[in-house]
Amino acid sequence: MARLKDKIAVVTGSGSGMGEGIARLFAEEGARLMISDRDLNAAETVAASLTEQGFTAIARKADVSSEADCRTLIDDAVAHFGRIDVLVNTVGWSKRGTIETTSVEEWDGVFAVNVRGSFICTQQAVKHMKTQDGGSIINIGSVNAYIGEPKLMAYSAAKGALMTLTKNLASYLNQYRIRVNQLNVGWTLTPNEHRVKVEEEGKGEIWLAEAEATRPWKRLLVPREVGYAALYFASDESELVTGSILDMEQYPVGAPPNW
Repeated sequence: MARLKDKIAVVTGSGSGMGEGIARLFAEEGARLMISDRDLNAAETVAASLTEQGFTAIARKADVSSEADCRTLIDDAVAHFGRIDVLVNTVGWSKRGTIETTSVEEWDGVFAVNVRGSFICTQQAVKHMKTQDGGSIINIGSVNAYIGEPKLMAYSAAKGALMTLTKNLASYLNQYRIRVNQLNVGWTLTPNEHRVKVEEEGKGEIWLAEAEATRPWKRLLVPREVGYAALYFASDESELVTGSILDMEQYPVGAPPNW
């Protein structure tokens, strides 16, 4: 299978978790990849692993809250590979807090990563994609965009903003044959999710078993499943699909409060 044969893809936040899962699947499907992360060691580890498997991948450090990093990331990919066909804006950051406990600084930080970074990376990618035969931009959102958990107030608002941005971009960029779609992802098991539950929320190592018991399929989503959905939007199979929001939700069954 080579549904992304010879396509050049930039996946932000692909040094671990959801981004890594997407990048690995894209590589298996023939894409040549720019692996990026604010942790350069993590990005280099993933790129090296893919290279050892016979795939093409290079690593770059990029903090998407930095305008310069966003623009340089895209330009470096084009300079190295000659073009950019797919951009996946994966990086997301959440800060636990309600309307009463969230500071302005935390609000700004969440929006800088989840919305502003995606805007800048997309803006830079469009400069190149519009001179080609189009491209595909995939934003990774969250089901929290639909009201969301009270303790994830800023994050929910940011993902809602990203969803509106996706629709707006799709409407404008169709003139260049650039497609923009979004995945609203449900609860996904990643290393960072485990860290947050254990270290920040103090739920202990048994949190996963307790959480899985609340899921209809008795498990959480995994990064590769998100990758399969992103693969559809990145491939030519979705050539006429733009402005779509795909929800990957698992509704809780008797979930305990404050999860």
